Amino acid sequence: MFLWGAATAAYQIEGALSEDGRGPSIWDDFGPIRDGHTAAVACDSYHRWTDDVALLAGLGVNAYRFSVAWTRIQPDGAGPANPKGLDHYERLVDALLAAGITPALTLFHWDLPQALQNDGGWLNRETAHRFADYTALVADRLADRVGLWITLNEPFVHTVFGHALGTHAPGQTLFLDALPAAHHQLLGHGLAVDALRAAGASSVLITNNLTPVWPASSSAEDLAAADAYDILHNRIFNDPVFIGSYPDLSAFGLDRMPGLRDGDLAIINRPIDGLGVNYYNPTRIGAPESPELPFTDAGVEGYPMTAFGWPVVPDGLRELLTGLHERYGVPLYVTENGCSYEGLDDERRIAYLDGHIDAALAAKADVRGYFVWSLLDNFEWAEGYHQRFGLVHVDFETGVRTPKASYRWFRERIARGA
Repeated sequence: MFLWGAATAAYQIEGALSEDGRGPSIWDDFGPIRDGHTAAVACDSYHRWTDDVALLAGLGVNAYRFSVAWTRIQPDGAGPANPKGLDHYERLVDALLAAGITPALTLFHWDLPQALQNDGGWLNRETAHRFADYTALVADRLADRVGLWITLNEPFVHTVFGHALGTHAPGQTLFLDALPAAHHQLLGHGLAVDALRAAGASSVLITNNLTPVWPASSSAEDLAAADAYDILHNRIFNDPVFIGSYPDLSAFGLDRMPGLRDGDLAIINRPIDGLGVNYYNPTRIGAPESPELPFTDAGVEGYPMTAFGWPVVPDGLRELLTGLHERYGVPLYVTENGCSYEGLDDERRIAYLDGHIDAALAAKADVRGYFVWSLLDNFEWAEGYHQRFGLVHVDFETGVRTPKASYRWFRERIARGA
């Protein structure tokens, strides 16, 4: 069955940051968020989740990708489960199933418990083991009902924005010294796969933010730079999972992945059931302009832009999926694809989604699902409430949800099938 879905993340929609035993996450007090916006209320989905299930049912999707907030299950990132947290997600899962919607549950979507960050966060190898413990608690309650499990969401983005550049929580500016956070997330993924299998989970993925990499020219320098960027953005996060080895890191002055120990790759390479692909745009790369990195972002020009300033290149998704199939040969799910635009009569969003769905279905690959980002306008991380990705408009003062034209269009597109 092809999965037609919409996606959200707990921290971006739930609100209720201090309710029912939830502990603080690294995002709760993170400072550089545009205009001082916070996720204290967001879409209020912790209280209005039945409204959101009704919207999903009205949309006609057969799958819903959402995330569990680690701090609702383990407020301090360790120890026994908080019953109220598990109860909340169990109610959501059961309501989705009653509506004929497959739950696609993401275990980590960037909201690490602050208590673990205080001990080093993902730079601390022990966090990978804590993640496996948390996974086991969720799986023990829900493995019999969740149809698709996703361990990590976009470890590249969490590593680079959160640990290398500091634009996301936890706000560290470690540059290449952030790479142990990437390795420990992948180690956590492998340990979580073991916990999921032990609980009886049948379909397990990892979701990566991926991009086709275009060299700025055919020069040897630009080609080498593009290859280096492809390694950093794509292959570090896919090769160990599906091939069992890290790519050559010599372009970054490294002879091995920082943090790697004997036996780690065998854990990371545990068999899983496919790859979740989050796609927004290609990346054009040129020769380095400074000694810090072996590449420079040359910008993608000549295409329309979203409100976020991202180029709209539907065929990049076909190119990406085809390339992933050729390299890894695994089932692929487009677990995020979407755009930020203003307005309820959002013809540009409709054109964007139409082009990208067609591109996904045209790929020479085993594509098994497509999830729109996002069901709802939400808290868009460092951008606060300034970027609207939703099929449904949210009034952040009242919580009122209003389906956009793209919501109605996607319902009709689903009815036509894959």
